[in-house]
Amino acid sequence: MNGADFFANRRTVATPSGNISYVEHGSGPVALFVHGVLLNGYLWRHQLAQLGGLRRCIAVDLLAHGATEISADQDVSVTANAHMLAQFLDALKIEQVDLVGNDSGGGICQIFAALYPGRIRSLALTNCDTHDNWPPEPFKPFVAMVAAGGLPDTLSAMLADKSVYRSPQALGPAYERPEAVSDDTIETYLRPFTRSAQRLRDIERFVNAFDCRHTVDIEKQLGQVRAPTLIAWGTDDIYFDLKWSRWLEQAIPGTKRRVEFESARIFFPEERSSEFNGELKAHWIASSSTDSN
Repeated sequence: MNGADFFANRRTVATPSGNISYVEHGSGPVALFVHGVLLNGYLWRHQLAQLGGLRRCIAVDLLAHGATEISADQDVSVTANAHMLAQFLDALKIEQVDLVGNDSGGGICQIFAALYPGRIRSLALTNCDTHDNWPPEPFKPFVAMVAAGGLPDTLSAMLADKSVYRSPQALGPAYERPEAVSDDTIETYLRPFTRSAQRLRDIERFVNAFDCRHTVDIEKQLGQVRAPTLIAWGTDDIYFDLKWSRWLEQAIPGTKRRVEFESARIFFPEERSSEFNGELKAHWIASSSTDSN
């Protein structure tokens, strides 16, 4: 499925945080998928396509990402995004979700779970920012580049020559097989940031707001999260070491399973969707069985 096909069914809903863009597929209990920085809901295309028979799968575009429309001066921090998710669910009249997150989206999911524990039916976290590892050391040069005003030229370079995106100096290390990332995927992720001067400033503000205090401050509340939790981690990730999966396993009392994807990197939900979806299915079925007992 290419980006145009995926977003052909895009919807928006008004919230106090702006007009939030999302795509949904399937029916049943709601599963909410949360992407990370520089991406959008397209990250979860394989989950929506393959899991719609089990869940009403919703992939949301975060503040400052995708087609979500926000005001020029509003808070776009990760905690603001966690509050946005609650507002988004309110707008759609959804009480509880099976929450799934990756990268900075996984950090946002941790904050959401800590602040809104009653709205979590189950939780699934893949390689993501955790506790004081935000931003991770290998990502700090990118954060510094954005702070120095270099993002417009960087985006232009990656869009003009997609091999730049796939290179070791850019997003290549995020993929197990960067050479297999299509031009269309890169366009779908990055082109929305160039559609207006405000959108470029939005994503700059999102990155500039990175601060580990957002996850450090919710450590105690995270320790109260008892919703059934799956920790699924790629073992070859330069950004989020395997030790953080163990940290989450210990920090979240609801953790039922921690699984390692050997040699996988941060975006394995995209690259190894069938394997990951199998884990999600088993997790949801087990969680539903627990609920019914």
